[in-house]
Amino acid sequence: MTHSGPELRRTLGVGDAVVIGLGSMVGAGIFAALAPAAHAAGTGLLLGLALAAVVAYCNATSSARLAALYPASGGTYVYGRERLGEFWGYLAGWAFVVGKTASCAAMALTVGAYVWPDQAHMVAVAAVVALTAVNYGGVQKSAWLTRAIVAVVLAVLASVVVVCLGSGKADAGRLDIGTSGGFGGVLQAAGLLFFAFAGYARIATLGEEVRDPARTIPRAIPLALGIALAVYVCVAVAVLSVLGADALGEADAPLADAVRAAGVSELAPVVRVGAAVAALGSLLALILGVSRTTLAMARDRHLPGALAAVHPRFQVPHRAELAVGAVVAVLAATVDVRSAIGFSSFGVLAYYAVANASAWTLDSTPAARVVPAVGLLGCVVLAFALPAVSVVVGASVLVVGVVAYGVRRWVRAGHR
Repeated sequence: MTHSGPELRRTLGVGDAVVIGLGSMVGAGIFAALAPAAHAAGTGLLLGLALAAVVAYCNATSSARLAALYPASGGTYVYGRERLGEFWGYLAGWAFVVGKTASCAAMALTVGAYVWPDQAHMVAVAAVVALTAVNYGGVQKSAWLTRAIVAVVLAVLASVVVVCLGSGKADAGRLDIGTSGGFGGVLQAAGLLFFAFAGYARIATLGEEVRDPARTIPRAIPLALGIALAVYVCVAVAVLSVLGADALGEADAPLADAVRAAGVSELAPVVRVGAAVAALGSLLALILGVSRTTLAMARDRHLPGALAAVHPRFQVPHRAELAVGAVVAVLAATVDVRSAIGFSSFGVLAYYAVANASAWTLDSTPAARVVPAVGLLGCVVLAFALPAVSVVVGASVLVVGVVAYGVRRWVRAGHR
């Protein structure tokens, strides 16, 4: 595996990589995704969370094995290219870039909705500009800022759990697991909740900036995923115990509503601040990941070659970061949050389907292929269980990418 162009600087250790993954996972998803997931699954919400966790575990395991073997920027774009062929790598990269660009916009809009609801789009654009500038200054600065953000968010989430479970309003009967939303509703909830789990991809896409990647990445990915799952389970149980599945499904700000229902209304503004900070953390890590995949695709001329430039002083893909920031700023000024989440989930599930297919080729023994097989099947099922509009738009955008790939190949062949 070779590429032309300057290398990125390896500065991230295990702790930094875990923090960057947590900055993506323990972010705005837990503040926003519980309500639509509960609306879809009803009393099957915890089943949906468990299913999303199983698929995420399979994806994380496959990604960790591949990242140790191919420690370069780009994540599954690189793995698909090396294990399955150029087209599949391109498709994974395209799905990631467009899906996570939509996710960036959703996170930016979440910041705006919590900070200044009446001017959410304006605040969202400002957040994108500010965090793009932070990333431009170097990945180590981004890691330190993410560390601070994760600490704040975990403190807020711990407060929500303690307040809800310690209040007299908590009722264990509300945690009874059923299927009031039907099996399809559980699958849809799992697909929506997967949006919040997918942050461990940031660790893999930063492979070229991690010290001793063969050791660091396989340790960091499952550790970050395990911490995030523990946090999500605690928060989901606490909020459900106070609100119940029906009220949670209708909540606009589920965690803030939960602390109010628990009788501690003064904590609600703190939760709003925590949600805004969490969204900032997710946005910061997302821009990092999308820009690195853009860099990898530009190196291979699947995107404009000018985006492959690395800043001589800061050692970051500065043109890719500026391009990603500009596109996200435009989307943040125009799109809707919930539709962005659904579209992002479809793109990212397609991305991980390629990751699992790539991991399938690493070892031909049946036992070694169980995890990637389960992950691949889970990604396909959850992608097509998402709301119909998300499936249609997501599939259409993937088709556009395939057509662009075909046209590029045809043009190159004509010039030989």
